[in-house]
Amino acid sequence: MSTHTMRAVRIHEYGGPEVLRYDEVPIPTPGPGEVLVRVHAAGVNPPDRYLRNGLTRIPGKSESAVSLPVIPGTDVSGVVEAVAADVDNLAVGDEVFGLLRFPGFDGSAYAEYVAAPASDLAPKPAGIDHVHAAGAPMAGLTAWQFLIELGHDHPSPFQDSRHRPTVIDADTTVLVNGAAGGVGHFALQLAKWKGARVIAVASGAHESFLSELGADRFIDYTKSRPEDLVHDIDLVLDTVGGPDSKRFLRTLKRGGAQFPVLPGDFDPKETAELGITVSSAQVRSNGAQLAELGRLIDAGTVRVAIDSTFALADARAAHERAARGHVQGKIVLTVA
Repeated sequence: MSTHTMRAVRIHEYGGPEVLRYDEVPIPTPGPGEVLVRVHAAGVNPPDRYLRNGLTRIPGKSESAVSLPVIPGTDVSGVVEAVAADVDNLAVGDEVFGLLRFPGFDGSAYAEYVAAPASDLAPKPAGIDHVHAAGAPMAGLTAWQFLIELGHDHPSPFQDSRHRPTVIDADTTVLVNGAAGGVGHFALQLAKWKGARVIAVASGAHESFLSELGADRFIDYTKSRPEDLVHDIDLVLDTVGGPDSKRFLRTLKRGGAQFPVLPGDFDPKETAELGITVSSAQVRSNGAQLAELGRLIDAGTVRVAIDSTFALADARAAHERAARGHVQGKIVLTVA
C-alpha cells in the first residue's frame, strides 16, 4: 500500500452483508471546517445496514446523495492527523470521537482515515478506549436528543412539529423498551442520571446487565407483556418502534408521553383521547452535545457497553452479528 492510500470497506452493489468489500482507496483530504482523523474504531449502526440494503435517501431529504461505491459508517473514534486552515479548536494529535454528517450517508467511517467536520467531533473521554468511544456517538446522541435536549430546530421527517423532550426528574417513571440495545442502554442511564425510576424491557438474557446499569425494574418481554404489568408511566421511550409500538399507550398516565425512536403506527384521535403526546426526533450530528455526554462517560455516570468487536476487514461478520439481533450495547469495528 502506498502512503497515499488506505483500507476502507465499500459497498459496490446493494444487498446482504456479503456486499461489503475491503478495498484500497485514496486517503481523503479534509475540506474547509474539517480535520483528517486516523480512525481507531468505527461504530456499527442501523443506517449502515439500511444503506447496504439499498436505502439511499435519508427520510426527510428529497433525493439520494449516494453514488456507488460508497464507504458506510458514521461513528468514529480516533486521532486528528491533519487540520484544515480554518479549524482552530482542534490540533494534530487530539483524540476525538463523533457522529459524522448525520442525517446523511456520507460519513465514510468504515475506513483507516476519514475527513470529518470539526463541529461533529468532541474530545474522546480519556477514561475509555477508542472501541468504547466509537460505540457512543449515534446511539448516545439519539438518547440525548430524545430525552435531554433536542439541540436543533429540525422536525423529524415523520411529524410536523419539532420534538420536545419532557421533564425527567425524581418524580418521573420512564419505561425503556429495547433497553439493552445501543440507544436503550444510554436512555436508561440518562434517565437514571436525571433521577427517574426506570423500567427496562428486554429479553431475559439482559436482566443482570440492565440491573447493573441501574434499572429499577426489569420486564422480560418473552415471558410477559409490559402493557399487562405496568400503568401510570410518565414516559415510554420505545427504541423498537414500528406497528406494535401503540400497545405501550395503555401503560401511560394521562399527560404522559411516548417517544418512538422508529416511526410507529399511532391514531392521532386515540392519543388525543388518552391525553398522550407521541413525539419523535431524527438524530443529528452535534459535537457540543457529544462533549457533554463525554463528560458523563468520563465521570463514570454513563457506561458504554460493547456487544462485540470485529476487525475492519471483517465488517461482513459485524453486520451478520447485527442481523441476529439481541445485541447488548454496541457492535464496533476495530481499525488500528
